[in-house]
Amino acid sequence: MLDTLQLHGFLSQALVITDHNDFFGPSSQEDGSLEYTEIGANASLRPHEDVLIAAQVLSRRAGADGKISRPKLDYGVIDYQMVSNQQSTLGIQLGRFKNPFGFYNQTRDVAFTRPSILLPQSIYFDRTRSLGMSADGALIYTEHRMPSGTLRLQAGTGDTQAGDDLRSTLRFEDTPGDLEPRPSAIAQLRYEHDGGRIVAALSAADVNARFASEVPALGTGDFSFQPWIVSLQYNAELWSLTGEFALRNSSLQGFNDPRVNFDQTGESWYVQYTRRFLDDWQWLVRYDSLVSNRDDPSGSRYAASGAGPAHSQYANDFTLGLQWNATSRVLLAAEYHRVDGTGWLPTQDNPDPDETRRRWDMLLFQFSLRF
Repeated sequence: MLDTLQLHGFLSQALVITDHNDFFGPSSQEDGSLEYTEIGANASLRPHEDVLIAAQVLSRRAGADGKISRPKLDYGVIDYQMVSNQQSTLGIQLGRFKNPFGFYNQTRDVAFTRPSILLPQSIYFDRTRSLGMSADGALIYTEHRMPSGTLRLQAGTGDTQAGDDLRSTLRFEDTPGDLEPRPSAIAQLRYEHDGGRIVAALSAADVNARFASEVPALGTGDFSFQPWIVSLQYNAELWSLTGEFALRNSSLQGFNDPRVNFDQTGESWYVQYTRRFLDDWQWLVRYDSLVSNRDDPSGSRYAASGAGPAHSQYANDFTLGLQWNATSRVLLAAEYHRVDGTGWLPTQDNPDPDETRRRWDMLLFQFSLRF
């Protein structure tokens, strides 16, 4: 059994520089911010040919107080395959599993699996990262291999991770009370044609949490997040074209103060082109769009209500990126963002939305190591 033991790890350190607004620390200051760090270690073991035990711990710093977090369990599962042959696979994962949505969520922690330093923020939010990363429960998966391609289905249920980032985004960071996860569900259907030349996926989730306020005038309310994501990708020998589109319904209901409650549907999409050259280099161009409320895309009604600036309700991001795999274990990356809007700007780094700027630029450099 010990012959099947595998140990791996990774480390990433980034420098973030912005001309206005802060992203992952005081990035708008003269020297930028070094407060974007990811350190992880994982292990896997097969006590039986049909059973896999795998876990990963992750320590992360992404602005806020500038301190690196204590190592936390990123995922930890017992994976049992009931069926495994040339045509089909059927299995179940029990424990803390990674949520299957979009193309990148299940591997987004490792810089080597990302096409850029930052994933498209309209789909893969870093401001509410804990909500989408993993859940505690059970995930069933099945894969069927056909002459034309491979069809894979994953479906899980459990409690999501409702962290401080979600509490801050909901503006409850200074309100006494507890934000607790509630039973949630997620599923993804994915098809890979011709060895992955064409990849398509449909992801859906019903994510829930409850905030029990200790303020009698506020009471208790339920948070719900229901995204639908369509993903398409074409892979050629030297280039890839990727696009994803999402409709995101989110609501906060049940509080005694009606000003706190809301129910809105947002829209997200991006188109991304990557080009590989010189064996170990890759460049990228991407346009990424986020609208928090389809009924108020410009944010004008939001601003008129006095809730905050209009530009906090959308973000349009043009990105240029470059990656170099210096060795199989070392990755160097740089990218530039030109952003109109602050819809995905972390509230932890920008506590006063009225002090943010609508148009801003961001430059990132990252060093990554794996073993």
